[in-house]
Amino acid sequence: PLPLVIIEGTTMQEGSGRKALLASLFFIFTACAGGISPQARSQISYFGPFSEVQQEPQKYVGEAVLWGGKIIETQIKDGATDLVVLQLELGGQDRPRDDDQSHGRFLIRSAQFLDPALYPQGTLVTVVGRLKEVQTRLIGEMPYAYPVIDPTEIKKWPTAIDSSPRLHFGIGIGTHF
Repeated sequence: PLPLVIIEGTTMQEGSGRKALLASLFFIFTACAGGISPQARSQISYFGPFSEVQQEPQKYVGEAVLWGGKIIETQIKDGATDLVVLQLELGGQDRPRDDDQSHGRFLIRSAQFLDPALYPQGTLVTVVGRLKEVQTRLIGEMPYAYPVIDPTEIKKWPTAIDSSPRLHFGIGIGTHF
């Protein structure tokens, strides 16, 4: 007979439930993947920190990355679109954490027209794409090296909604419409 495997208080014959367990784990992990598709996620080749790329961007040209941040500006040039993005760390479901913790900026260069009305300043985005080149631009009067991403997939996040509990306590008689 096959040995028994105990998982969280249940027993099953080894092998008989292994496929079901693996399938369950697969669906749990992919359901937590959030806005980026499994196809785009499978192309990622660099999993290190953004700050490392920022220090030596030329070294990482050709790598596929998963980055996120907040749009600073949307620029349209010759039918293509550059999204200037302030890098932010990714949180749950790969949504950028909207805080003051950034390691720099990067560009998302899309060959398609991305309407600035749909990608306005302040929009949170997550991108999977290849580091295509490094482009130096000015921030004020300071030269800045921007890693340029050729996007495979861009996830535009909806504006955060207040998710605090809506509890109201009261005594008395009243109506609610």
